[in-house]
Amino acid sequence: MVVETVQSAIVGGGQAGIAMSAQLVKLGHDHVVLERDRIAERWRTARWDSLVANGPAWHDRFPGLEFKTCGPDEFPAKEDVADYFVEYAQMIKSPVRTGVEVTSASVEGDGFLVETRQGAFRAQNLVVATGPFQKPLIPSLVPDTAGLVQMHSTAYRNPDALPPGAVLVVGSGSSGTQIADELNRSGRRVFLSVGPHDRPMRRYRGKDFVWWLGRLGKWDLEAPHPGMEHVTIAVSGAYGGRTIDFRNLAAEGMTLLGRAETFTDGKLTFAADLEGNIHRGDGYYLALLEEADAYVAREGLNFPPEPEAKMIGPDPACVTDPILSLDLAEEGITTIIWATGFERDFGWLKVDCFDEGGRPVHRKGVAEVPGLYFLGLPWLSRRGSSFIWGCWQDAEHHARHIAQHRMAAQTV
Repeated sequence: MVVETVQSAIVGGGQAGIAMSAQLVKLGHDHVVLERDRIAERWRTARWDSLVANGPAWHDRFPGLEFKTCGPDEFPAKEDVADYFVEYAQMIKSPVRTGVEVTSASVEGDGFLVETRQGAFRAQNLVVATGPFQKPLIPSLVPDTAGLVQMHSTAYRNPDALPPGAVLVVGSGSSGTQIADELNRSGRRVFLSVGPHDRPMRRYRGKDFVWWLGRLGKWDLEAPHPGMEHVTIAVSGAYGGRTIDFRNLAAEGMTLLGRAETFTDGKLTFAADLEGNIHRGDGYYLALLEEADAYVAREGLNFPPEPEAKMIGPDPACVTDPILSLDLAEEGITTIIWATGFERDFGWLKVDCFDEGGRPVHRKGVAEVPGLYFLGLPWLSRRGSSFIWGCWQDAEHHARHIAQHRMAAQTV
């Protein structure tokens, strides 16, 4: 077996891996980025055709390179985002090896042995930059024998790729809401299962919500409130960007449902929580507007008032008189799209660094195992850690840590 020796090996060539590589390039630190497909592959092949970034181009980027395909306040298309990371990797001359799949990584001596199908690497440091979207999670609620097309949101491409008939979308985060909206606009009959969510404004008083979260200190929150680690955010940059209001989606013809619960004899039941979920989302939305207003007053900013943003319309009939049981065949539903998130997949990492629930044990991404780092995961060091600019900040932290330990080792 051919074994190469490098100071650091980065597993994953998405936004986190490229961010980490950029920091190590600045240090002149010998490293390699191992990517099983192409750079930022999941932006290309694990997203639907019309997807755009949820943040504007001025925000969802790395320092030193702007998007050339759209204006700063526009939302880059998914292919443009992938191309951006390719361009960034080329600009910094990142040592990315594409088409190299890591099969295992284990501790060897005072470093790590990283094995791939093309050979192996010995590295003093190992950075796990495989991101939060690892293994699509589909609940085992509706059996395959139900005669329906079932897919995760990562497999959805466009309305024409689905069989004729109505569609049930389960999940009201950004992916589920945007897919349901696209299907509804295409003329499909759409049912959307709405769970707990946060619902921020797209823009308020002339500023995008990402700007407000920064000014209000939301991105830098270091720990989620109990039970809020995986709460979804209903926000969209599609169609130029607009605030998601499920009442508007219902007015446009979509049928809203509560959380999916059981399936028996072709019927799917739903929790009686739709109204509560929507109203809690409203509470988050209105509280954020109040915080923004207080910030404007405190800082003496001349931002135009927007009182109409606080007007919440009446609940539609599907909310006040919710559907608790749905016969899928009678409703003509032929497809279920599960926008139900992801689960961890660290099966290749043969290192004792996980808790009883399979979660990596670390402090701001620095594992207890010397030389091991995690990057790009939700809440790694702060709320923004899994976002493009957030993983950049965490990569800076990791690079400083690597440099300090290298200097300490050289002085021993």
